This record gives sequence, structure tokens and C-alpha cells, in this order.
Amino acid sequence: MPSPESDLPTTLPDWLARCERLHPKEIDMTLDRSLRVKERLGLVFDAPVIAVAGTNGKGSTCAMLEAMALQAGYRVGLYSKPHLVHFEERCRVNGAMVSADALLPYFAAVEQARDGEALTYFEFTTLAIARLLSHTPLDLVILEVGLGGRLDAVNAIDADCAVITSIDIDHVEYLGPDRNSIAREKAGIMRAGKPVIVSDPVPPPSLAEHAAQVGAELWQIGRDFNYAGDKQQWSWAGRSKRFNGLAYPALRGANQLLNASGALAAFEALRERLPINAQAVRNGLAMVELPGRFQIVPGQPTLVLDVAHNPHAVAALAQNLDQMGFFPRTHAVFGAMHDKDLVAILARMAPLVDAWHFTDLPLARAARASELRALQAGLAVRGPAGVSVETHSDPAAALRAALAGADPTDRIVVFGSFYTVGGVLKDGLSRLRATHTG
Repeated sequence: MPSPESDLPTTLPDWLARCERLHPKEIDMTLDRSLRVKERLGLVFDAPVIAVAGTNGKGSTCAMLEAMALQAGYRVGLYSKPHLVHFEERCRVNGAMVSADALLPYFAAVEQARDGEALTYFEFTTLAIARLLSHTPLDLVILEVGLGGRLDAVNAIDADCAVITSIDIDHVEYLGPDRNSIAREKAGIMRAGKPVIVSDPVPPPSLAEHAAQVGAELWQIGRDFNYAGDKQQWSWAGRSKRFNGLAYPALRGANQLLNASGALAAFEALRERLPINAQAVRNGLAMVELPGRFQIVPGQPTLVLDVAHNPHAVAALAQNLDQMGFFPRTHAVFGAMHDKDLVAILARMAPLVDAWHFTDLPLARAARASELRALQAGLAVRGPAGVSVETHSDPAAALRAALAGADPTDRIVVFGSFYTVGGVLKDGLSRLRATHTG
């Protein structure tokens, strides 16, 4: 039965605390609960919906879609996750984060509609944000899928276009042990007769197999769209559209042209409903922002923030760090969940790191800093001679220690879980920069 209105929370933190208590599991992979509550909510969208799934590159692709659509003059709603500091980061309307108060009536609507269903935190909050977006006058809705696809709460909503970014090994306990199994889960967001954009350059076979099985219209990079570039500019070509002389996206990193190419293919696939011109593409890619994705904070020392937390993403981070130029020493602040391939992550970064600062994180499923230290000690490749290792109780303490041990010409890399990067951002980046450059 719905709760009496007098018993309902009156603040967003109280609603979130309530959501955490509703279901005994943090993750409970099924779509049934979300579908039932969605139907009771009468949740429909007037605007076209793009759903973005994948292992890495989802956030960047969503940010580029949003930036280009805004520059084209469209009204855009975006749902992305997880957040770094504030829950409200998960929902943006026309480029601005929604307020906590704006979300409250939609949490109440989901509470009313769930009718006793024990929704998980993710299911409840996804439906609340989707309800807000469905009640807002928009021209485009962008939904970032969570860890899976087929059984993810976002998949309760039928997308007009699906985008699947790079596929790699992650969340194996839920999604399967290999890329093909994981891709099959991601492929669950495909819909009959609707375009699906695959921007993974080496796609697992299960993606094309599922597209054929359900009758989705498959757009594959290298076949239906592609890109080329030199050190100054790049170009993109789709089935019937081409953009030449493009500046590189404002988001740094080795894989951003793959993400940008997938975003442009989505716009071509939806061109009859969302036409977009070259100027909007150029301006959007030049202005796109996404905190925590190879985000460089200039100062002394240089600070790099990156939420890379699986081997594929960390390999891209290492490549990006190699391309930054010379720094006498690299100090790493790292914390992650214990279910990640921590040995592979540490081994990939070890040759670059002179000083490790491992940190605890405020979750039961996080690896302890002491565990990370033990794993690092057992690596076959230990990294530079004289590497130092410290453990800390939280990311902010780890960053303070790294700053204390760094020379002005060094760099500090904060990477791993969203909670690691969020932990150093929670007091505000401007204050961090002042400390950094003072």
C-alpha cells in the first residue's frame, strides 16, 4: 500500500535514504519491477529517446550528444550516472543540473505508483528522474544505461535509438565472463525497427546476432560510419552525411573520436526528427564538459582526475598520461571496488607511478587500502625504482598526502571509482585548485 502522505520524506537526502532501505539488495537484476511501476506511472515521452549503453565511453557519448543538441537549439534532458558529489548531477535539463526540490514531487509519484513493490535504489531513482523528464517540454531525452542493458531499469523505456559504446570485461558476476556475454546483455536495449549505433571498433559477434534476431537497424563503425584525422583536425562520414575540418573534442583522451563518431551516427539515424548542422557539431564538441574523465586541473603540480576503474579504461588512461609530456614524478591516488580486476589495473599503471596513495572508500564493497597495498606489493612489474606506498582513510586525505610529497613540476593522478574522484571534489574544485597552486 502507498505510504500516507504525512509519512513521506520532505528532502532529497531523506528520499535517498528511504530508497536505500526499500530493497534488501543494492543490485537485483530484473526488469519486471521497473516495468510494472512504469506502467502505473503512465510514463511516456513525447520527444525522441536515445539510450546509451556500454562498458566505457557512455558518459562521454551522452555529454557529446547533449552538447551538440543544445548548440542546435534543441531542448535536452539528460540522465547520467553515477554522480561524483551531488545526486542532482544525475539529471540535467537544458544543460543545467536540476535542483533537489524539483525532484521531490517525482519521488513522491514513484512512491505512490510502486504500490508496495520493493524497488532498488537504482530502480526508484531512475523512475523518478524519468518521470521528471517526461513531464518537461523537451526535444531530446538522453538516458545513460547502468551496468548492464537487458535488465537495467533504463530498459523499461523504449528508446528511439540505441548507442552501444566499447565493450570490455566488467561486472562479470552480473553480466558474464567474456566480451560476447557482456555484449549480449548490453544488446538488450535494442528495439525492433529502431537504429542501434555500435561504436566499438571490434564488436563482439553477439551484438550483430541480437540486432538480426530482434530486427534492429544496425549501424556499425567502420561500415556505416567512420572517422579519420591528423594532429590538427578530423572528419566524420556516415551513410549519407559528412562533416569535415572538425576540431578535436574538448574531452581529452585516446577514445573520444570513437565516442564522438557514435554520437554523430545517432544524430544521422534520427535526422528526420533531429536535424543537426555542422556549426552545432563544431560548437558542441568544442564546449562539451564532463568532470572526472581525464580532467586536467592546471597548477603546480598538475592534477589529473579520471574515473577509470576497469582494465580497458585504465589502459586508455595510461596512454593519455604517456601523451602528456614529461613530469619528474607521478603520484597516484587510487581506490576501487574489490570486484574489479585490481591486479590488471595496478599492473598497467605501475610503470608510470612513483608514489602510490591507496585509499579506503565509504562502501562495504570497496577494496580496503591495505588490500590494494598488498596487491601492489605482489606485482611482477613494480614500477620505477624507489616507489613509495601509503594508505589513507579517505580520498581527500590521500590527496593531501600526495600534495605534501609532490614537487611543483610533478603530477598527481586521482583515479578509480567515482567515489575516489568524488571524494577529492566534494569540497569544490576551486578550493582544490587554490590549494594546488598556492
